[in-house]
Amino acid sequence: MTEKPLILVTNDDGINAPGIRALIEVMNTLGTVYVVAPDSPQSGMGHAITLDSMLFAEKLNISDDVPQTEFSCSGTPADCVKIAIRQLLPRKPDLCVSGINHGSNSSINVIYSGTMSAAIEAGIEGIPSIGFSLLDYSWNANFEGAKPFVKAIAEQVLEHGLPDGVVLNTNIPNKPEETIKGIKICRQAKANWVEKFDKRKNPQGKEYYWLTGEFVNLDNGKDTDEWALENDYVSVVPVHFDLTAHHLISEMNTWDFKSIKTKS
Repeated sequence: MTEKPLILVTNDDGINAPGIRALIEVMNTLGTVYVVAPDSPQSGMGHAITLDSMLFAEKLNISDDVPQTEFSCSGTPADCVKIAIRQLLPRKPDLCVSGINHGSNSSINVIYSGTMSAAIEAGIEGIPSIGFSLLDYSWNANFEGAKPFVKAIAEQVLEHGLPDGVVLNTNIPNKPEETIKGIKICRQAKANWVEKFDKRKNPQGKEYYWLTGEFVNLDNGKDTDEWALENDYVSVVPVHFDLTAHHLISEMNTWDFKSIKTKS
């Protein structure tokens, strides 16, 4: 009998978030599931890792009716993947899925996202990986409409794999399943946050700053994740973590560095 795929599930909203519960439910239909997720919310942590404090991973006592094995980790999303692969899983997983995030991780948000950083960390280890996000920031978001798309995309990755160095950033409209038009393979839109800091005072009179701002889409293309989401499609962006600007290397090699004295 063929061994079931081993699937690592993680997130950045914390192990008790409704989004990861929905993701676990779907992954249990596809393989053997291990969950290693933060013990508290870690949104916006990016690819931070724990270097100067102890890291704890506690196995949870789950009901016999629940098929997955779960660990609550004191670290960041990237920590969760690292410790899962090195210490907690019986072997290297066949797939890593992260999410389902409460809120969008489209366009520039991929840089800040703990959800996507967990997927990228697994990708660095050569594991096919997907980050899933729902465009609803509410803790009580309804993930039912997202589940069929999560399953379909995960099935395709299990069947086809992904190239080395590539992970998928998947965002799902906050819509009923029947109103979502389909899945679009997209590029990341050129968009960013226009930010400001509100200067305030606490009850003791000490000044502090509160980050605010608005999201601005600067891209009119119809092949972007922002366009897809605005038009009721699930967006899937293949993301690679090689940050080299390869197109600039040949030009920079023509620059004159002769004035710099170097040892022969």
